[in-house]
Amino acid sequence: MANVTLKVEGMSCNHCKSAVEGALEKLPGVEKAEVDLEAKTAEVTYEEGKVTLDQMKEAVEDQGYDVVEGK
Repeated sequence: MANVTLKVEGMSCNHCKSAVEGALEKLPGVEKAEVDLEAKTAEVTYEEGKVTLDQMKEAVEDQGYDVVEGK
């Protein structure tokens, strides 16, 4: 398993947190997504080779939030 932290702009409440976590966890290969509203990050645990960083960014952006970096 691998981990990535996405910096996500636009999240401000528990609905935002649920939307981002849900979108990420629906992706094949994502085991867990945990949003920290204060830090504006999403920590994602995933299986390499099953999901790409671009797919994660697209899932978050489809919910109306901006991914400004991932590392």
